[in-house]
Amino acid sequence: MKRQITFPGLLILLAFFFTGATNPAIDTLINSDLHNSKTAIVPVPDTIRKKTIIYIFPIQKEIAKPVWRITQKSLEEARALHADYILIRMNTYGGLLNDADSIRTTLLKCTIPTMVYINNNAASAGALISIACDSIYMHSGSTIGAATVVNQTGQQVPDKYQSYMRGMMRATAEAHGKDTILQNGDTIIRWHRDPRIAEAMVDPRVVVPGICDSGKVLTLTTEEAIRLGYCEGKAENIEEVMQQAGIKDYEIHEFILTPVEKIIGFLASPGVSGFLIMIIVGGIYFELRTPGVGFPLAAAILAAILYFAPLYLEGLAAHWEILLFIVGLILVAVEIFAIPGFGVAGISGITLIVTGLTLSLIDNFVFKFDTALAMRMLIKSLFIVLVSALTAVILSIFLTKKATESRKFKFALHTTLESGEGFVGVNQKQQQLLTGKTGVTHTVLRPAGKVEIDGEIYDAISEIGFIEKGTSVKVTRHITGQIYVLPEEEKS
Repeated sequence: MKRQITFPGLLILLAFFFTGATNPAIDTLINSDLHNSKTAIVPVPDTIRKKTIIYIFPIQKEIAKPVWRITQKSLEEARALHADYILIRMNTYGGLLNDADSIRTTLLKCTIPTMVYINNNAASAGALISIACDSIYMHSGSTIGAATVVNQTGQQVPDKYQSYMRGMMRATAEAHGKDTILQNGDTIIRWHRDPRIAEAMVDPRVVVPGICDSGKVLTLTTEEAIRLGYCEGKAENIEEVMQQAGIKDYEIHEFILTPVEKIIGFLASPGVSGFLIMIIVGGIYFELRTPGVGFPLAAAILAAILYFAPLYLEGLAAHWEILLFIVGLILVAVEIFAIPGFGVAGISGITLIVTGLTLSLIDNFVFKFDTALAMRMLIKSLFIVLVSALTAVILSIFLTKKATESRKFKFALHTTLESGEGFVGVNQKQQQLLTGKTGVTHTVLRPAGKVEIDGEIYDAISEIGFIEKGTSVKVTRHITGQIYVLPEEEKS
């Protein structure tokens, strides 16, 4: 009997072909109709099959807030693309444990299968993240392990922190499950990732017979990791990883930093942060030296915005640290424009500014986790701020002196200042004679301005900050060409 496809089956097949549908119900209906007609199944052409989507993102620097943020964004993009697999390019010596734990937890909960390709190093926190992935692939000559918790000097932190890390490593390995085998009446448990090996990467006291009994922290090479079930295969590139995973028809989507993220990373770099601190301090210093100008203070505020914004977005600067800086800035402004001399408000303001700048460079979690490490990081950050501030002050003094001496800043006077118009030149002897005399403010003093004494106008600075125009004042002292005044009622 001649084989043929029934009319209903033909319609369904055509609909399937032109729409590219992959509905299992349609597949079943087609196969059922063809089977009933005693006709062979027609294979679906490769051109209409959906390609496997692989989403790749890197962890190739110290694990900290920026890496955690990249991980979050990458997983969001992978879900939006309906990716079939997520692949991490791994090459790191470790980093902050709290951020590594956040990444680990997120990967364990991820519904998309995760793979990691270790190209050279997956040490410390990098090992923790790698073990959290469903599959591990390693480049030849790579290593994984050495997950002992250390401080910035490389020394081991107290055992309570090691215990915490051991627990995380063990739990991460156990999360991949185990096989329970009954053999000759005995129950044998075979872990997919042996938790004892994970613990041995943290604690040198953990002994795994035949694997780790030397009293040293365990680090596995590529071949050792494959043999012990901590690596699915060796690969020299991404293409070989796909071959090892049995993925043939795929397309790759990679995480790419946006221009805004690149700018944030640039501004958050230590060198740029130090430069911005110099502008902040230099601007405040200029404003203290020449009150009322405004531009130096505006430059300091702009630099502060550029300083704090990326640190806040990276999760380093907290609200209260930024608030400390703002309060300090307000106190300095009050000292400049409202309070005479330089006293409690000015000193308090500068202290709060330095505190805000320093603490914003440190992750607050460190204070909860390791007090000794936090103090070392605090001293390091304070050193950066103070050195930048001192450099700013020295440069400000030097540039001010150069600017006044340079020909570029020498201007010719093309008009005559007549004494009849109220202008007068004052020498040292005349300044001494002015001390104790009374006059009237010719302009508003905030605190610099002009006063009129005996019908002549002099530059003057208020001892109390702001003085209204037309106020009766008395000269209290003179210093290097500058006279200082107080309202007569204040003097009395």
